[in-house]
Amino acid sequence: MTFERFTARTRERQVAVVTGGHPFDAQAFFALLDDVLYDDLGYNWCNVAHPAATALFEHPDSLSRFDLILFYDVPGQDYRIPQAPVQFEPSEAYKSGFERLLACGVPMLFLHHAIIGWPRWPRYAEILGGAVMAEPGELRGREVPDSGYRFGVTHRVTPVADHPVTAGLEDGFEITDQLYMGEVFEETLVPLMRSNYRFDASGFYSIGASMAGRPDSNEGWERPAGNNLIVWARQEKASPIVYVQCGDGPSAYQVSGFRQLLRNSAKWLAEQSTRANGT
Repeated sequence: MTFERFTARTRERQVAVVTGGHPFDAQAFFALLDDVLYDDLGYNWCNVAHPAATALFEHPDSLSRFDLILFYDVPGQDYRIPQAPVQFEPSEAYKSGFERLLACGVPMLFLHHAIIGWPRWPRYAEILGGAVMAEPGELRGREVPDSGYRFGVTHRVTPVADHPVTAGLEDGFEITDQLYMGEVFEETLVPLMRSNYRFDASGFYSIGASMAGRPDSNEGWERPAGNNLIVWARQEKASPIVYVQCGDGPSAYQVSGFRQLLRNSAKWLAEQSTRANGT
């Protein structure tokens, strides 16, 4: 987005887009945000990538001025394939800053691979409402296996609730995208959309195997069937939160149903912003 276009007209709502820690097609993704956030909704947006984003969360006053933080990042892991990823916790200042944003009621939208972030910080999974594990570990006091992934899945996403996020999507939509099979804390969530894909080990590959240099393998990988809930809302402290699993790459970005879902999610969340309401 050029500076001239960014300042072409006054826009009341501001979105911070957090990226980094995971490869993505930046040109296509930012074009999607231009279309959906800037053109359709009339929101200004700016991208902040890690490590700069990490520093902002340690000093969150500037982030608290945004109407919405959109997460498309994977912090807390240093990918060095074919070696297993090095995982680490955020600093205490980062944790404290994140909690301050939640207490202030800053709306948060987590997209696709953001659910893999901060695997060594269990609180992050509670905030988001679930987790995708790159390796076996402990979650909520129990041992869980590494999660599953599958690229290029053609599946149908269907609303299961009447909610502003699902407005205009009554019949759902078909999309070809990457799917994850991880941990979903459904009892803490407002379920919004489910996939018709089969969420069992036979339909996914082990993320742990992929990180160890054995992509597209589920040999010796065992885990219970997963949850087909892929879009949900929840509240953490004062902050409204939405997670959307769709959105791996350009083929997904072009799906009109996904664009409507992204538009609805951003609009509903930004309208909950206390900053926009002058409080």
